[in-house]
Amino acid sequence: MHASTVRSLLVRGMLAGLIAGLFAFAVAYVVGEPPVNGSIAVEEAQAAQEAPAAHAAHSGHGGDAAAEPAEEEGISRSAQSTFGLATGVLVYGVALGGIAALAFSFALGRVGRFSPRATAALTAAAAFTTVYLVPFLKYPATPPAVGNPDTIGKRTTLFFLMILLSVLLGVAAVIAGRRLAPRLGNWNATLAAGGGFIVVTAIAFAVLPDNTDAVAAGFPAALLWEFRVASLAVQAVMWAVFGIVFGVLAQKALAARTAATDTKVQLGATAAG
Repeated sequence: MHASTVRSLLVRGMLAGLIAGLFAFAVAYVVGEPPVNGSIAVEEAQAAQEAPAAHAAHSGHGGDAAAEPAEEEGISRSAQSTFGLATGVLVYGVALGGIAALAFSFALGRVGRFSPRATAALTAAAAFTTVYLVPFLKYPATPPAVGNPDTIGKRTTLFFLMILLSVLLGVAAVIAGRRLAPRLGNWNATLAAGGGFIVVTAIAFAVLPDNTDAVAAGFPAALLWEFRVASLAVQAVMWAVFGIVFGVLAQKALAARTAATDTKVQLGATAAG
């Protein structure tokens, strides 16, 4: 694929990611913010219960004479749930849209005789599965401030390791499917590659350690479930919208390029005649 075509697709991928990010922000604000607010309320309630005991212990050691300074107030919760959330989701959408557009440029024509729209849909589905769904099944999302803060570094490392492993296994499955296709046929090769991906992923799930400190004891199970469903919905909406929008944009861009190329060929043939 020509470099100018890849650049054109990259720009359209980032634009589609921006549009997808707007939809994802709407879902995150409407569906995701209530469980976040609920988890913050649970944290504050637990802190309020622990404060008297901590104050009594501190007072027994002369704490009244040396009270701790009050914490400075940071960004307000309303700003976090609007401007902060929108900024994070939109930047995330644009970045992943650009990466997905590059993956689309590589996959087009190499994973089967699919149209640009179908290839965009397959790329979005594969990205959602490998980048989010598979890691989510092993290390589900948790609301802020409900886990052990001492192990957040370890838990973050495990999550990104699972993302990297999932993406690599997905790429390996695509390569295996292509190599098996001449012998098994496209359908059987796809089933074999998909089955291999599931088996190896299951082994990785069994080998990698669990996040036992991700959720504090006593945290409401219903609230945790609500947050995880909301997190899954945000990602599903983002990738679904991206697949649809980018498919339309890529189809038009490639059709225009093809038409321009055909016109040049015809003009060249006419001039030569």
